[in-house]
Amino acid sequence: MQEPDLTTPDSKKAMDNVRSLLSFIGEDPTREGLLDTPARVVKAMHEHFWGYGADPYEPLQRTFSEVEGYDELVLLKDIEIHSHCEHHMVPFVGKAHVAYIPNGRVVGLSKLVRVVDIFSKRLQVQEKLTAQIANAINETLRPHGVAVIIQARHFCMCYRGVRQSGATTTTSKLHGSFLTNPASRMELFTLIGQGG
Repeated sequence: MQEPDLTTPDSKKAMDNVRSLLSFIGEDPTREGLLDTPARVVKAMHEHFWGYGADPYEPLQRTFSEVEGYDELVLLKDIEIHSHCEHHMVPFVGKAHVAYIPNGRVVGLSKLVRVVDIFSKRLQVQEKLTAQIANAINETLRPHGVAVIIQARHFCMCYRGVRQSGATTTTSKLHGSFLTNPASRMELFTLIGQGG
């Protein structure tokens, strides 16, 4: 990932806005410990939200058909999710489980992770994130089935608001066989440890 250019008008404006927020919360943006904070925040924002500059469909373009007719479940479990809530701009973190049933072609496993990362590195709500990942895989690969399940902890609930630090949110989006075939759905949930 390329470092942001802090000399551009947009970067300078963003750093000025960070100084304004520091003043808003009662801080002195000119004190020693905060002098470099605006630049650090802009760099962090660039890292947190690089997904806006990436195409989530691109990683799925290269597929392989020499798979000996494999047409059973492919499951990638426990993909780490680091995203930010679009309502409060605070993090939510967790795991994504991505599964699909190939229809004549497969995609490299790292490409599935890349799709998850690209959508995660945008302001999100978990429900939308889950659907975006599943829809991108379904539209591009045209498999027999796609399933995306995300389990995450939302910091907007952990240390503010209702302050429920142990609460976990689970969302799922199913397409094709996972939606219409109870046996496929049961196999999926069993393999990810959800028991069905």
